[in-house]
Amino acid sequence: MKGNKVAPHVVGLALGAFAALWHAAWALLVYLDLAQGLLDWIFGLHFIANPYVVDVFNFGTAVTLVVVTFVCGYGTGWVLGTIWNWARKK
Repeated sequence: MKGNKVAPHVVGLALGAFAALWHAAWALLVYLDLAQGLLDWIFGLHFIANPYVVDVFNFGTAVTLVVVTFVCGYGTGWVLGTIWNWARKK
């Protein structure tokens, strides 16, 4: 099963960017005061009463959210890319 190696750094960047953009979109929904309605709708689609209340927007919290999710996404992507390359050697 040799071949098809991936660059763990690139996989990490891709997954980190995806996670960061997803959470930046969430932060934008909170800023625009649309997040609570979205959560209520999603839970309602599943016949569940929404137990969560969206807090007020805080820019520092939003930046922290995006940075932390990028770092976690990068780390996860790097680990998965490394495991993929290791498994392809066998």
